[in-house]
Amino acid sequence: MARPFPKSQMRFFPERGAQARGQGAVSAMPQRATFPTWWLQALVALTAIIVGLTSAHAQEALPQPLGDQVTPPAATFNAPQTFADLAENLLPAVVNISTTQAAASGPAIPQFPPGSPFEDFFRDFFDRRGQPFNGPPRRSTSLGSGFIIDPAGVVVTNFHVIEGADAITVVLQDDTELPAELIGRDERTDLALLRVDPLEPLPFVSFGDSEQMRVGDWVIAIGNPFGLGGTVTAGIISAIARDINAGPYDNFIQTDASINRGNSGGPMFNLDGEVIGINTAIFSPSGGSVGIGFAIPSNLAERVIGQLIEFGRTRRGWLGVRIQTVTDEIAESLGLPDAGGALVASVTPGGPAEAGGIEQGDIILEFDGQDIADMRELPRVVADTAVDAMVDVLVWRRGEMRTVTVLLGELEVAEEEGLLAATPSAPASVEQNLEALGLELTPLSDAVRAEYGISPTIDGVVITDVMPGTAAAEKGLRPGEVIVEVGQEPVSSPADIVARIDEARDAGRRSVLLLVESEGDLRFVALNVDRG
Repeated sequence: MARPFPKSQMRFFPERGAQARGQGAVSAMPQRATFPTWWLQALVALTAIIVGLTSAHAQEALPQPLGDQVTPPAATFNAPQTFADLAENLLPAVVNISTTQAAASGPAIPQFPPGSPFEDFFRDFFDRRGQPFNGPPRRSTSLGSGFIIDPAGVVVTNFHVIEGADAITVVLQDDTELPAELIGRDERTDLALLRVDPLEPLPFVSFGDSEQMRVGDWVIAIGNPFGLGGTVTAGIISAIARDINAGPYDNFIQTDASINRGNSGGPMFNLDGEVIGINTAIFSPSGGSVGIGFAIPSNLAERVIGQLIEFGRTRRGWLGVRIQTVTDEIAESLGLPDAGGALVASVTPGGPAEAGGIEQGDIILEFDGQDIADMRELPRVVADTAVDAMVDVLVWRRGEMRTVTVLLGELEVAEEEGLLAATPSAPASVEQNLEALGLELTPLSDAVRAEYGISPTIDGVVITDVMPGTAAAEKGLRPGEVIVEVGQEPVSSPADIVARIDEARDAGRRSVLLLVESEGDLRFVALNVDRG
């Protein structure tokens, strides 16, 4: 039963007129007073005027935004009601990859003469622990995913799925198992290409343009998570051009579509059923999906796969430089208006860059017409350029723009010939203490070379001490390193270094660029020389 309200909470209108005293029906509403019509109209108009003035004053009092307000576009949310038709069409082209490889069965035990008591001792010991003693090798199995791109039986997967495999098996959607052979592989992009011999043409899928995908676009992933077989998940693109430190050509698509162990090598599709990514990695503290998965963009994968089909290996463009990031300090020390591009730390002797006129200390701003916004873009752009192509390279050198033309080489050939480690040297060298920088320097001599293990081909000035808490210490300079250049000019004595620093200060620069050699490696260091 509902609890009645206490009388103190009841509210009634006051009784009015004789009828409220028991003379018939009563009305709870008070009677209205009568006012002239013109008076009411005037009151309404006056109220409107007051409200308008008040609103205008309040609007003027509000803080006004300094920039452009972000205006959301017209509603375009068109999420499909279902992915069922798309998944039904695509599932037959997605395969499971099963690999096996030999694995040692137990600890390696030395061979003893027949009848030796040591043989019986070790056999009894490992039998009691449940481990076989010099038994036959076991076989380990791993599972992954892949997809068919040619009805004749060409399958794409990740390199890490088939790495070290003695046997590879492709399992179709109908559980048909086909032995596969490896056509080609590329460790740098984690891609592999397989071939199977089917009895009839296989269903296949095509690549789409990953460059057209945007953050927020719908995608679906199909694969073999945890060995369960064809599994479909959906999500959106969370980010593009992700660098996860997996290799020199990182440019991953990030998605929140559920990707787990076993999804590696499987395709990521757009809503047109085109492959726009190859699922490769996940970020997960637990090993399961937490909504952060990464896929190789189709535009990168398609170029690599085309080379594997044509040549059985990759053929990448090679420039022949070692590069580093252009920091704000480095840009300022070289007079570059904005930090960007790739700083050439060294040039490979006899390589394409040297032949084309690129110099150590150049900052590469454009390559073949493409802007190089930061260092990590250059390796991808160069690798994607055809071998033996003539390309224009825009560089910043000694305060001005210059264009040089380079004939690209082939990266894989350079690797085979051992040309990738560039070790150029600079010209030749009173011990002097540069207290302002925190460095103690000495010229090179045979005794100094022997003390610090410095190569005879290296010339410059040796750092013998670095004072803690100074600018030099913060930049990681260490005793035994050799300052080869200051301000892109060679130095041979501590006095040369002091002169270059004074020149930089006279020019109004707060930092100076050092080229430092350490154990055969060269790097640039922007050192703050501002006195105040």
